[in-house]
Amino acid sequence: MLHILLFISFLLVSFSYAAVQDFCVADLTFPQGPAGYSCKPPAEVTADDFVYSGLAVAGNTSNSIKASINTAFADKFPGLNGLGLSMARVDLAPGGAIPMHSHPGASETLLIAKGSVTAAFISSDNTVFLKKLKEGDIMVFPQGLLHFEVNTGRTSALIWVSFSSSNPGLQILSYGLFGSNLPSELIEKTTFLDGGEVKRLKGLLGGSG
Repeated sequence: MLHILLFISFLLVSFSYAAVQDFCVADLTFPQGPAGYSCKPPAEVTADDFVYSGLAVAGNTSNSIKASINTAFADKFPGLNGLGLSMARVDLAPGGAIPMHSHPGASETLLIAKGSVTAAFISSDNTVFLKKLKEGDIMVFPQGLLHFEVNTGRTSALIWVSFSSSNPGLQILSYGLFGSNLPSELIEKTTFLDGGEVKRLKGLLGGSG
């Protein structure tokens, strides 16, 4: 009974806080903490804090993965701070891919605005949920699970992405392994790749060790 009362008390405190403070625009002059940014003084908040135009222009896909990701997270869009949401724009040239990655702090929903994309996520029991998506399709990736997108069409693809956090985090598997200073011999033992392949991938992604 006591734990139920404590839970109700917590909810009441949370609701009271939400009612008192409508928003918490990020004060980017202070570092980000585990719970986000500190709130900017209300007298300094303007309408511009709630508007972001950085996703209007297509990104540069002239790179090794033929892809561009432009984010609207709290560090760029202060009005998102504390609201539990954010967005991103993904541009994929034909054959382009967003490598296998995860977002430790958020679930992800993507909307195919243009082109066709093959996307998948892998559950914690290693089940693969793979789907070819066309314009107008929506797919969701549960929080923390590995997933990817590949433009399997003949034209450029545009994807709008939303996250269930203003700072979802990002960890790209291949860069974590081969773009870091993790010793090569440990990568060989934990991935079952031979030394030559590890060396090649580290050279490609800028890793050392």
